[in-house]
Amino acid sequence: MDHRQTADVVTEEVADGVFLGTLSMGERASMKYWQIDPGASLPTHEHEHEQIGYVLSGTLTAILEDEEVLLEEGDAYRFPSNEYHGAENRSGEPAVGLGVLAPPRNRPEWRDR
Repeated sequence: MDHRQTADVVTEEVADGVFLGTLSMGERASMKYWQIDPGASLPTHEHEHEQIGYVLSGTLTAILEDEEVLLEEGDAYRFPSNEYHGAENRSGEPAVGLGVLAPPRNRPEWRDR
C-alpha cells in the first residue's frame, strides 16, 4: 500500500495561479491535487484521459465548449476522454480539489505548449 497526505504533495505552478501535484500514481490511474487561486484560469484543453474529480473547498467555473458549470465545495465532476474543458476561479478564495485521470498522467500535455 502507498500512503500519502495532501500536506506532502509537491505542487508545480502549471499556469499563473494554477497549482498541480501528484497525490498518488498507479498503473491504471493517477490522482492529482490541485489549487486554483482567485482570478486564475486553467487553460482550455483536451486529452485522452477520462477525468473525474471532487471540489474540496471553494468554487470554480468549469468552461466547456458550449456551456459553463459552477462547481462548489462537495461537488464531483467528470470530463469524458477528449472533451474540451478548462476552469476559472471567479471567487475571492482559492479552489482546491482532487482529480483522477485514467490512464495515469504525469505532466499535462498542454503545459508544454
